[in-house]
Amino acid sequence: MTAARCLRATAAALIAVAAIFASPAPRRAAAFGDLPAAGPRGDGVAGDAAGGSGLPVVASGRPAALREVGFDQKLDGRVPLDAAFHDETGREVRLRDFVGERPLLLQLAYYHCPMLCPLVLNGLVSSLKPLSFDAGKDFDVVVVSIDPSETPAQAMERKRDALARYGRPGSEGGWHFLVGSPGSIRALSDAVGFRYAWDEKSQQWAHAAGVVLLTADGRIARYFFGAEFSPRDLRLGMVEAADDRIGTVADQMLLFCFHYDPMLGRYSATAMNAVRAAGVLTVLAIAAFVGWNLRRERRATRAAAPGAERLAR
Repeated sequence: MTAARCLRATAAALIAVAAIFASPAPRRAAAFGDLPAAGPRGDGVAGDAAGGSGLPVVASGRPAALREVGFDQKLDGRVPLDAAFHDETGREVRLRDFVGERPLLLQLAYYHCPMLCPLVLNGLVSSLKPLSFDAGKDFDVVVVSIDPSETPAQAMERKRDALARYGRPGSEGGWHFLVGSPGSIRALSDAVGFRYAWDEKSQQWAHAAGVVLLTADGRIARYFFGAEFSPRDLRLGMVEAADDRIGTVADQMLLFCFHYDPMLGRYSATAMNAVRAAGVLTVLAIAAFVGWNLRRERRATRAAAPGAERLAR
């Protein structure tokens, strides 16, 4: 490829990048493979009690049981580390037993949930599988039941299912399934802004769908809404929550181009930073191309020099 063709290709690439970032939000999201997410409070996520239960519907179109269900984001807030629970083995634990070393992904659910909770947990497991990070080494997962009547045996059943789906031997120590008293459950749910309610008619818990990412010291770092999660978002969130103790240079580059949008609960492209990064990469590419051509010309000149001297004689 000649220098002129290289410059034309580079200009075309820059124009394409600029067009993406200048485009409307839906088109830009499609270009980067982003998925729709919940609203700023996570209220767009349905609870279990909504599914085919015949519940009365309010003017907004949402079942009455879901009017007080959702996420209230409390970024940088702290979870109650002294809240007591029992794990899947029946051992008494506190939240502080799971913080201090690495980021933590928290799901509030209930183990006999007929639909939504398993979908969220399975979606989380599926999104974690492509990552090079390992549960128990780079991060932990804690699932807490919002139903105070549930038992460690039910928690153990869910853990076995999650481990089978995750499929990484030796990761058992990174997955924790807890049950607790109403007071401990309420203290944790209030701290992370997780609103849920018992619906007497359907005999189900109405609740939002999503996971909360905590830093190693128990602060709320990110919210990810829905039942499916972008592996990229989970990875970038964990890199940030770990204060860059995990991840690669490529992750740092992505964090320069993407930022967490609390309104959407996901990472979105930052137009100016992405254009700056593209500009830097373009300059480096041109410099490398020019340097390569100069070196090639020098080699050709040196190779031709002996022949020119013989002709001169």
